[in-house]
Order: sequence, then structure tokens, then C-alpha cells
Amino acid sequence: MALFVPLRDQALEDHPLFKGVRIAKLVTKERSTAVGVSLLEIAPGVEIPVHTHESSIDSIYVVEGEGEAMVDGAWQEIRAGDYVFVDAGEEHGVRSSEDTGLRLFVVHSPPLF
Repeated sequence: MALFVPLRDQALEDHPLFKGVRIAKLVTKERSTAVGVSLLEIAPGVEIPVHTHESSIDSIYVVEGEGEAMVDGAWQEIRAGDYVFVDAGEEHGVRSSEDTGLRLFVVHSPPLF
């Protein structure tokens, strides 16, 4: 099965858990049991707190903006073009800079949503 999601259909909605974060769910677990794909927009100065996904990996590509990601127990600066991989069960978090938000392309396997 193939899927095409044109830009006009990538509707952002408030994230169900994190205030100041919007999400467009491009591939959900209803469509695929292997991966969930989403686009996240994190407003300036907003943090997704450090957390874990017990059974899902997090694959994160920074599309635009600047901020920091918690990787291996330390905050690392991130910006457009950077990539972060987080194995299942590993602590991670993301925060945008005070000046710019972040736009992230995220793949979870297996899907969270």
C-alpha cells in the first residue's frame, strides 16, 4: 500500500500531551502497524520534557528551527538538517530556542498514535 499526503492535507492539531506543540499525524497505527509518521511544530521556548517510549524508537529529523535535544543524558544543540535517533526505553526530550520554534519530522516504530 502506498500513501501520498499533500501539504494541504497535513492538518496540524494541538498535541494531546504537550502544550505549545502541534502535530500532523501523517501515518497512524490504523494505517500501519510498523511505523507512525508525524510532523511536529514546537513553539518558541516550549519543551517536550524528558521521557521514554518503552517499546518504540524515535527517529527525529529537524526540518527547521533551533533548539536542544536530550541525547544520552545531555542536552545537545540541534538545528535544521540535524538528525536524532532514540532507541526504545531511552530517555529523551526536545526544547525549542526562545527565538525560534522547531519543526520536526518524526517516525515512531512501532507507532504511538
